Amino acid sequence: MPSSPTPRTLGEALDGARPYVLSLFRIVVGLLFFCHGASSLLGWFGGMMGTGKTVEAGTWPGWYAAVIQLVGGALVMLGVGSRTAAFISSGSMAYAYFHEHQPEKLWPIQNGGEAAAMFCWALLLLVFTGPGPWALDRIFGSARGNEAAPETQREPSTVG
Repeated sequence: MPSSPTPRTLGEALDGARPYVLSLFRIVVGLLFFCHGASSLLGWFGGMMGTGKTVEAGTWPGWYAAVIQLVGGALVMLGVGSRTAAFISSGSMAYAYFHEHQPEKLWPIQNGGEAAAMFCWALLLLVFTGPGPWALDRIFGSARGNEAAPETQREPSTVG
């Protein structure tokens, strides 16, 4: 049985773990996003912003954002339609940042928008990277075409 070649650099050693770390990243981001929705809609984890209360059904934009967080977070976490769910979720966080936080002050550290900005960018990254190998779409197959297509191996680009 042939053995795989020993990595020559730290980068090569880490590259082998990339798909699995990507799956872990997706699971954690999805779980945290789900928790935000669960606290606002269901009163879990101390309720909306720790008040013990839930957002009033149908209120704009809070209730709709919480639904996107709950459903989108669950789908991203499980790896079911994750690129689509991440795209919609990322957009909702961009809206939250620019509509709710940025009008107060420019920088997220000043306006309380760090979570919205981080979720927006983390979810957008998942749109482009895909869910990784530990996604339910990958495990059970997918009828959605390239949603669950395996990552292609690419040669690193060189800038000369």
